[in-house]
Amino acid sequence: MSVNRILSTKGRNVATIDPKSTLGEAAHILSERKIGALLVSDGTRPVSGIISERDIVRAVSAHGAKALDEPLSRFMTEKVVTCTSRTAIKEVMESMTNGKFRHVPVVENGALVGIISIGDVVKFRLAEIEAETQAIKDYITTG
Repeated sequence: MSVNRILSTKGRNVATIDPKSTLGEAAHILSERKIGALLVSDGTRPVSGIISERDIVRAVSAHGAKALDEPLSRFMTEKVVTCTSRTAIKEVMESMTNGKFRHVPVVENGALVGIISIGDVVKFRLAEIEAETQAIKDYITTG
């Protein structure tokens, strides 16, 4: 199964933010939208960086509340692992586990087309396992 399967269910909307926005603005958007990360876009590249809840906690821990008034570009992760809609879900899971991150932007032909979170992957895998379990039960009862 590929990432496209998850995107076809969850949709392709992606919350983005300008790198000049403050860390406080990013925190507000994350809270308001009930999401864990924002993709940072400077308009020249599909993904300039990513700012997550973890990044905000680390920034406030290291610099205090004044960090919330700083540009989020100071605290964002710049080297972002991306995938395509054709990437296997297993490959995305391995990347997230090995890299210890929870969000992977989906980029196609130089354009941002979605984002996959660890929650999306877990939800998909649980549905897949439930379907396999039901198929086995059906086979046993009719076999």
